[in-house]
Amino acid sequence: MKKLFKLILNTIPRPILIRLSIVVRPILAFLLKGSRFTDPIDGKSFRMFLPYGYGTQRNNVLSPSTLSLERHRLLWLYLQNETDFFTAPKKVLHFAPEQEFYKRFKKQSNLDYTTTDLFSPLADVKADICNLPFEDNSYDMILCNHVLEHIPDDTKAMQELYRVLKPGGMGIFQIPQDLSRATTFADDSITDPKERAKIFGQYDHVRVYGRDYFDKLRSIGFKVEEVDYTQTIAPELVEKYCLAKGEIIPVCYK
Repeated sequence: MKKLFKLILNTIPRPILIRLSIVVRPILAFLLKGSRFTDPIDGKSFRMFLPYGYGTQRNNVLSPSTLSLERHRLLWLYLQNETDFFTAPKKVLHFAPEQEFYKRFKKQSNLDYTTTDLFSPLADVKADICNLPFEDNSYDMILCNHVLEHIPDDTKAMQELYRVLKPGGMGIFQIPQDLSRATTFADDSITDPKERAKIFGQYDHVRVYGRDYFDKLRSIGFKVEEVDYTQTIAPELVEKYCLAKGEIIPVCYK
């Protein structure tokens, strides 16, 4: 199964995968029903989660029902338990909307919800993150998760995120991060997809973020809270929800 998933991830373009997943999800959810692991996004439980990864595959990380990964389930729990995202009126901008969130957020009557991306079929507005078509100080909340590692000029992208966020607004900008690295590593001369996957973890990534990621966001103007949310969750639930222990949520304010 690992080899099959790896082949699928590395050969089928992501927009097509998104469309195919709509058909595949109910079948997977039925076949893998059980009680060992639970997806907190929809509350459904399974005997196993699916493996996932473009390079090295991780076991029990992809939910059969929502297709969420560790970071998605962690973000859902944080939004649900620590913010008023599900109750207060908010104007929200969501980059590269994850399908496990898209329909749920669209249905929320408290949200004025806009999605954006250059390629995603789920995007309301096709836009370049480095040149956004939105006015200054427009959004109460911005979700931009696992996007910046794809962007060559991430400084410009961060500046645009800061520009369109309202004063007092919140942004959550998760990225794949190697916390053992003090500094971010990038090398523009690496263009071969296989070499990028080997060095950066995925064929379409252009850097590996280190611990200095938070300070870079601060240099743009954001106030950044480095939230290790798994520390506040009971260990048995970290395991049951298949979370990545120690993953940091970058919660940013303007």
